[in-house]
Amino acid sequence: MCIGFPGKIISIDDNNYAVIDIGGTRREVSLALMNEPVKLGDYVVCHVGYALEIIDEAAALESLKLLEEIIAHEAY
Repeated sequence: MCIGFPGKIISIDDNNYAVIDIGGTRREVSLALMNEPVKLGDYVVCHVGYALEIIDEAAALESLKLLEEIIAHEAY
């Protein structure tokens, strides 16, 4: 099973990489697989270091909420 995580783009460099925020954790991802241009503030689904697609903010926030619930449940 593969899991893609939503992240908010907080910076984009000249080499087609972005820094994203996933629930307070920052990661660098490649934008090489994106079929559409991205901009600061967009949410993207990411998997193994690549941004795959833009998703709307509501869907991203709902996914992040579910992820937080899973992590909280696993802590018990």
